[in-house]
Parts: sequence; structure tokens; C-alpha cells
Amino acid sequence: MAHWLFKSEPKTWSWDQQVAAGAKGTFWNGVRNHLAKKQLMAMQIGERGFFYHSNEDKAVVGVVEVIKTYYPDHTDESGKFGMVDIKAVAPFARPVTLAEIKSDPRLAEMVLVNNSRLSVQPVSEEEWKIILSLGGVDAL
Repeated sequence: MAHWLFKSEPKTWSWDQQVAAGAKGTFWNGVRNHLAKKQLMAMQIGERGFFYHSNEDKAVVGVVEVIKTYYPDHTDESGKFGMVDIKAVAPFARPVTLAEIKSDPRLAEMVLVNNSRLSVQPVSEEEWKIILSLGGVDAL
């Protein structure tokens, strides 16, 4: 099963809002990058991802799960882009900052380190385990 990273500005959509959406989750819309679109299209129900606060916090703060696969994004007037639905699974005991990720040599090849602007990213199995550990989360 693949793992992912979803980036959101906390002022636009925060971890607390994702948690408040409950089991029904929410759609992950607004992606307007073709590489990120391909990532969304590859996602399968049950796959998990990191919820990353961009801009102010710059930290992984929780784990989400894909609950609906790729479908058209109702906010895209061009009709080219889509979205998936996700729900919150678990918060991190402590946020794992971008600075911490960048300083860890085991994470040097992580997409977040090398292409931090991409809004939806794949995460390798090894990266997944390392970041869960750094965040104080038992294996999920």
C-alpha cells in the first residue's frame, strides 16, 4: 500500500478542521498541478498519508486515510483536475517540522525535501516509518 503527504495551509484547512469532519471526512480539492493530479489519481481507498501544515507551521501534524478515490473537483472550471476524500486517523504526539525532516540524513531523498512546493506527494515506506517514529505515533 502506498503512503502520501497532503499539504494544507492551516488558515485554509487545518488539522483541527480535518478532525472535526469526523468519519465522513472531507474532499481534498484545489490541486492544480499535473504531477500532484497523478498522485491523487494513484490513491486507493485505505491508503494513508501525512497531514502537513505548510507556510506558518511547516510540520507534519497527523495521519489521514483515503476514503474515496479520484473524482472531478467541483471547484475546477477547466474540468482537468480532481480530488479524493480523506478522513483524520491519528494526531502526532508532537509535530515533525520541515527543518527536522531536512536535517535527518535518512530523509534526504524525500519529495518534501527536494520538491517542497508539491501539494500532494508520495512517501516511501521507510520515510513513513521514520516520520511516524519522530512524531511519537505507533505504526499505523
